[in-house]
Amino acid sequence: MTTERRLARSGFTLTRDYPAGVERVWDAFAVEQEKLRWWGAGSSMKAREWAFDFRVGGRDIAESAFHDRPVSRYEATYTDIVEHVRIVTTYDMWIDGVHMSTSLASLEFEPIDEGTRFTHIEHGVFFDRFWADGVGREEGTRGLLGALGRYLA
Repeated sequence: MTTERRLARSGFTLTRDYPAGVERVWDAFAVEQEKLRWWGAGSSMKAREWAFDFRVGGRDIAESAFHDRPVSRYEATYTDIVEHVRIVTTYDMWIDGVHMSTSLASLEFEPIDEGTRFTHIEHGVFFDRFWADGVGREEGTRGLLGALGRYLA
């Protein structure tokens, strides 16, 4: 049996205005207890592993099992952090132990009169059987930004 080898690329930009100051939005990413309150899918997943090391060169890990569905693993490395301005990470995703993608993401924090303009820009490479998952990644990120908005409200 031959396994098809494919590679696909996907990129997207999502911008949200949050009615909270830059410091509060920043802390939702930079302070572990804050991030734990909104990150992930809540009751639809059961956490299996979590690591948080918010510093340049630090690594985050979030592994969860979807109820009656696959295990998802996220491993990120922080490559650039400028407090209250930007966070840049590279990250890899696995589904049931199979490497599905590698991405570069930049998170930008801009003060505006109403609070904070947050911009997430991502470029991903998707491997083999996951080659068409770029759209799903954008949808998943929209879900995370929605969870962040509910948390900040």
